[in-house]
Amino acid sequence: MTKDLWINLPVKNVIKSRDFFTAIGFSLNEGQGNTEKSAAIKIGNKNIILMLFEENLFKQIVQHDLTDTKISSEVLFSFDAESEQEVRDIAVKVEKAGGIVFSRPAEFEGWMYGCAFSDLDGHRWNVLYMNFSKMNK
Repeated sequence: MTKDLWINLPVKNVIKSRDFFTAIGFSLNEGQGNTEKSAAIKIGNKNIILMLFEENLFKQIVQHDLTDTKISSEVLFSFDAESEQEVRDIAVKVEKAGGIVFSRPAEFEGWMYGCAFSDLDGHRWNVLYMNFSKMNK
């Protein structure tokens, strides 16, 4: 069955986007995928790789037009945090790295704490700390 997951995203500037994602806590995946037109970023510790492709190369790969992230969203990427403080820390890192926090850190439904942000290319992300002990059963 599936062992790895690659998320592929178009970006305007591979180097700036690579630097953004490493600044907020993801790490560069050493090895294949890192060129002038692409970067491989590790998300967490579960074999998930974020592949960043220069927009024209991405268009060639998918053989389709790109979504205009200024006016629409195709997907929301979510990842977990280990604490409320980590959510707040990530929000600060996002802003320092040039991203936009469009939903400030806050509690949701009494058991989740999170925030949402846009990366340098307008792709939307959500980071959540989930305290399952507070979840209604």
